[in-house]
Amino acid sequence: MAKIKRIGVLTSGGDAPGMNAAIRAVVRAAIHYGCEAYGVYGGYQGLINGEIKKLKSKDVSNIIQRGGTILKSARSTEFRTPEGRTRAAQVLAEHNIDALVVIGGDGSFTGARLLIQEHNIPIVGIPGTIDNDLFGTDSTIGYDTAVNTAVEAVDKIKDTASAHNRLFFIEVMGRDAGFIALRTAIATGAEAVLVPEIETDLTDLERFIEKDYDPTRSSGIVIVAEGEKEGGAYGVAKKVSEAHPEYDIRVSVLGHMQRGGSPSAFDRVLASQLGVAAVDALMDDQKSIMVGIVNKVIVHTPFNKTIKTSKGLNPELLKLVRVLTSR
Repeated sequence: MAKIKRIGVLTSGGDAPGMNAAIRAVVRAAIHYGCEAYGVYGGYQGLINGEIKKLKSKDVSNIIQRGGTILKSARSTEFRTPEGRTRAAQVLAEHNIDALVVIGGDGSFTGARLLIQEHNIPIVGIPGTIDNDLFGTDSTIGYDTAVNTAVEAVDKIKDTASAHNRLFFIEVMGRDAGFIALRTAIATGAEAVLVPEIETDLTDLERFIEKDYDPTRSSGIVIVAEGEKEGGAYGVAKKVSEAHPEYDIRVSVLGHMQRGGSPSAFDRVLASQLGVAAVDALMDDQKSIMVGIVNKVIVHTPFNKTIKTSKGLNPELLKLVRVLTSR
């Protein structure tokens, strides 16, 4: 591989708290190695459109604490076509960019892998998604912050649930994965948690409601991942309400507030580590890999493996929630 002199960085897919910290780390690591850093604005669509700007160290000052992404993100239907990816490769060549760092999730890495296969461009990925569903890392950038945001919101809802003896079904993000829901349920002392990975059985929930829930004396919190197969929090609440019309049931959907806010200290450090690790990998002639952290050690996982391998929920946490919610 030819010596890398110019490194581009882009964010793709849903934004996640800590992406700015990762951008900062990539830019400053590139400069540390004597390379030039270029920001691609607007994800893959911005790459196709040539929305590229050289970034200096001062350009990424005072962004480590900011949520969202200064490079913006966008979906790109055009990039999904061979013609779109050819245009993206041409734009990189026009700007003499030798390698690319992509911060995003599995969809972003699928696009990166195709660009590598078709145009042999060195690309390294950084896992940036609140869902924490990427194989090859214990935690993705944004996950810790999203959980903290959800926990804070649920704690506040518990106050009003207790004041009015209400049963709340609270929906957290997680269309295909229940990592946020599971950890939030444990941290908030929820009565139950429903996730996409496990087929919903309302029997245990019914048992709690019938045996332990007294609507005149107690409140209850049930955490539901948005991808839960019964239709999310509204779907589950409807079924429970039909079976128990005497209960005061409420639904709260936390939604996109979980994507926003200043990243936690954990996410800032993780993003900084992975940003530097991505540039290190490029300097070491690596490509078509995602950098991650497993057992506190930096690891490289091929895009092919992280895209196709399913990351399961922690069995110890599943056991823990069963023990703590048993009656």
